[in-house]
Amino acid sequence: MKQRSSPRWSLCKATASLELVASTVFLAVLFNFIQGAKAQSYPNYSPVRYQLLHTYEGPSFFDQFNYYSDDDPTKGFVTYVNKNTAHALNLTSTTSTTATLRVDASTPSPSGGRNSVRVESNNTYDSGLFIFDIVHTPYGCGTWPALWLTDGANWPKNGEIDVLESHNHGSHGNEMSLHTTPGCSMGGERRQVGSAVESNCDVGVGGNAGCAVMGYRSTYGVGFNAGGGGVYSLEIRDAGIRIWNFPRSSIPADIHNGSPDPSTWNTPLADFPSTNCDIASHFRNLNIVANIDLCGEFAAMSSHYTQMYSCPGSCSDFVANNPSNFADAYWEFGGIRVYRAS
Repeated sequence: MKQRSSPRWSLCKATASLELVASTVFLAVLFNFIQGAKAQSYPNYSPVRYQLLHTYEGPSFFDQFNYYSDDDPTKGFVTYVNKNTAHALNLTSTTSTTATLRVDASTPSPSGGRNSVRVESNNTYDSGLFIFDIVHTPYGCGTWPALWLTDGANWPKNGEIDVLESHNHGSHGNEMSLHTTPGCSMGGERRQVGSAVESNCDVGVGGNAGCAVMGYRSTYGVGFNAGGGGVYSLEIRDAGIRIWNFPRSSIPADIHNGSPDPSTWNTPLADFPSTNCDIASHFRNLNIVANIDLCGEFAAMSSHYTQMYSCPGSCSDFVANNPSNFADAYWEFGGIRVYRAS
């Protein structure tokens, strides 16, 4: 005779099966939660030892740069001159300790745009620690200066990092930003003293605003220059990109002695963690670029040129007809040092 299971035994088996399924589902959910939490957690900026790689300073400073002399891609009222012209017009010059890059402040009424300079380093970088000693930042109505890293031939594929950027009088502070292809954003925890403006770094979003961080007023222009400038430091590593600003009077001793250690420094001015951005895949083959654009798509905007700074007339007319306005439109560098992880 075929035996039948008792109702009680069948119920127990069903209950056990349900408990097993529930346990399996719970463990799967827990695993996914943990993995998701790990993926979204703040990156580990563990200490890194850095070794000096390149030095840009003194009389040989500009020997290590190419002079860009093509049309301005941002439609500025500017003529970027070549090396010979820049030297002849004293738009780039050096001393034993400094290098200066300036806008032409003497030629009256240039028809095609005022002469200026854009230089791009011969060396390229994927990562590292960059120490920029800056004595003076450019400012004045119509100016759009920047110190940045990018791969111009492969933009935006290889990314853009704006270390210093401002416009017109620049007294609103320094704007630091990243510009990338899709898939890089700055949501989540950030440890910085600057103010986040945008979170999506994709150049196709928001008119290429990038993911920006605003510094306080003394991080650029007259306020920055008044104290003798200072040091900006940029760190690029897989964990993220960070930017510090040190006024001249409070530059860390380890920078002075050539052994910089970011793990001992205060909270950075800007923090771009890798939480939602694969840094290594978005930033590579980067040149150091310094330039002073005039007007263009940024400085000539009415919200910047007229409303924020009450600059007169149209930007291009002002730039053409007021050469003396550009007496303070110059970068002066005490030097640039680039370190690599050892």
